Amino acid sequence: MKITKIFTFDSAHLLDGHDGKCQNLHGHTYRLEVTVSDGLICGGAKDGMVMDFADLQALVKREIIAPFDHAFIYHGANARESQIAALLESWNMKTLRLNVRTTAENMAAEMYGRLKTAGLPVCSVKLWETPTSCAEYGGEDD
Repeated sequence: MKITKIFTFDSAHLLDGHDGKCQNLHGHTYRLEVTVSDGLICGGAKDGMVMDFADLQALVKREIIAPFDHAFIYHGANARESQIAALLESWNMKTLRLNVRTTAENMAAEMYGRLKTAGLPVCSVKLWETPTSCAEYGGEDD
């Protein structure tokens, strides 16, 4: 059985070296769909549930929304992006360093990994960057 909960958050990023307009600093209102797969709980207050949606919401808010929302998300190995982050941090602004380029694809995989590490039986993460563009990660090795 699978359940899905949808979240939104706002973040800024850029793709240094990109050959299009995303090389510029810009923001998105991201839509995040987290799908969890597990057996149904038998007995107790949560009988018949994969998990309580409130518990799923609390975990995703702690692991994903809190660090990502209203942050400048940057690739820590990129010198230019790191310089921007350092400037923002010197002004006490929120940043989030990732070890990968901040594409929707990489961010979906990053979020999947964070949720898996937190013990959530996540089977897929779908991250919408715009209303018509998303990346989905389901734990594949590639």
